[in-house]
Amino acid sequence: MVFEVRTGRPEDAVGIAQVWAAAVPHLVKTAGAIELQLRHGRSQEVLIAVDGRDVVGYANIYLPPADAEAPRVRVTIQVPPEYRGRGIGSALTTRVTQRCAELGAGRLLVVVGDDPDSQAFATKRGFTIGRRMSHSAADLTAAREPLAPPEGLRVATYDELDPKQLYDAEVQVRDDDPSGLSGGPAYEEWVRTSWSNPDNRYDLSIAVLDGDRALSFVTTTADPDRKLIWSNLTGTIPSARGRGLAKVVKSVALARSRDAGFTVASTGNDAANEPMLAVNRWLGYQETGGAWTAEKAL
Repeated sequence: MVFEVRTGRPEDAVGIAQVWAAAVPHLVKTAGAIELQLRHGRSQEVLIAVDGRDVVGYANIYLPPADAEAPRVRVTIQVPPEYRGRGIGSALTTRVTQRCAELGAGRLLVVVGDDPDSQAFATKRGFTIGRRMSHSAADLTAAREPLAPPEGLRVATYDELDPKQLYDAEVQVRDDDPSGLSGGPAYEEWVRTSWSNPDNRYDLSIAVLDGDRALSFVTTTADPDRKLIWSNLTGTIPSARGRGLAKVVKSVALARSRDAGFTVASTGNDAANEPMLAVNRWLGYQETGGAWTAEKAL
């Protein structure tokens, strides 16, 4: 195989989506969403490996703030199983590492598969395996009926929200993810790439509101062709925790997804995030696999 590594472009979106589908099949990440990110995203750099017209590998770098001192930088490297063992992952890792060093990164953070080969690949290149991530799925035909919110609060779909309401809640929970994987861009880019993500189902994404303030929320992305939904982020702002609001938003989202004809709900969590794992078990999720974070000092 002869391949080259180059910068990803919007016209590569279909090929990149195929890489994600092969490498992480439980995730919802369609070509439309990837094209939007490539056109409007400014907080990531994307590299791809191509063999002729075929995209055979993918990598990205979540750019750190310009004034950050030796930051930990999150990166992604994905190679479909059929193309592994041909040097693609090594080439992408080398380019990503070099670029992160140019950016002044102190450490790299990446997610690696649960299988021994993926972990061996990472450790051979200087990464230390860290936290376990769990992947879970629920049969939506058996979804619970939705819970009502506590008195004085109301449930709303994202169709009813101004994006700033959700953003204000999201930024309060990003840093609480123990895996370190739930960061996000500044508001203007977030509107262009996250809020406007064509994979979002606003009618299946749910918030609990106190007046106009979002206290808890779940963002749902969906792939109608596979009848699959993915809970992209679930969070409750710190001041509203301990009231069962995550159960409310997720139970409403799953019941509405069932009624819309979807059959499988998928999600991922830090394996030590017991409060969220307990909510998911109550909703009927069962673990289907996992992954690991890994870090490397530069």
